[in-house]
Order: sequence, then structure tokens, then C-alpha cells
Amino acid sequence: MNRQTIVRVTSQRFHLVCGLMLLCLMGSPAWAESKAEKGFHAVATDIKGVETDVKNVIFYWEEKISETAFVPHELKEVPVKRGTATVKIKFEGIKQIDLKPSGSSAPPSVTITLNDGKTGEFVLAIAGSFKGQSDFGEVELPAGEIKKLTFK
Repeated sequence: MNRQTIVRVTSQRFHLVCGLMLLCLMGSPAWAESKAEKGFHAVATDIKGVETDVKNVIFYWEEKISETAFVPHELKEVPVKRGTATVKIKFEGIKQIDLKPSGSSAPPSVTITLNDGKTGEFVLAIAGSFKGQSDFGEVELPAGEIKKLTFK
């Protein structure tokens, strides 16, 4: 091998090693996704008193763009109103949500109990639903028809 070939091979190896080191420092993409994709488990009690065990719970609502177009929103938090402010309470901090129907088409009132025992009374900012997986398949529970949601 001549000097130019040795320099080129050495340079390629250097770039390969640097690239691998950079990947190691950044972490594996699969690890980052699995950490961000934590699933939540809850037991929902509807207004008829029926309990449903729900895995991978999300708060779901659709934003209407036009008469025929909607944008789905899947959240791992509950958007609520406190006065004029919208507060997004993350599932990871919630122990239980008690819902009280409003009696009209308005979103229900909620009492949220956090894991540390603090409670607050709010109104849902969006009339959405809670979706997830039950033992029998995918389940969707409109927020206005739930009495209680207890996170496990």
C-alpha cells in the first residue's frame, strides 16, 4: 500500500469511529422512543357503574379543520380550565379523576387527585374521550359518560 491509500483508509476509520462514538453519546433511538412512549393503565367507571380496565390510556379529541377534515389529537395529559387559563395535567402525576356531567353539551367538571394527594376542581377544556385497550379490544369512553378514572 502506498502512503495515500494508508491515509485514506485511516481517515475513513477515524470518521467511522467518530460516528459510532456520536451515536453512543446520543443514545439509541429505540431507547429514546420506548422511554417517551410510556403507557398508562387505568380503571374507568362509567355513569352506569360498569368498570373497564384500560391499558395505554390516552385523552383523545378531533380538531375540525373543514366540513370533511379532522386532525386527531392523542394526549397523555388532561387539558382543563382553571378560570381563563388552560392547564395540562400530565397522566404521570394523576392518581384519580372524578367527573361530574354538566347536564348540557358543555364539557364535564372534574376533580383531579394527584399522586401526592393534592386535589383541584376544574372543567375539561375539551369535550374529548379516553381511549385505550381493554381485554376485549379497543375502547373509547366519552368523558361526559365517565364517573371516575383511577390510574394504576
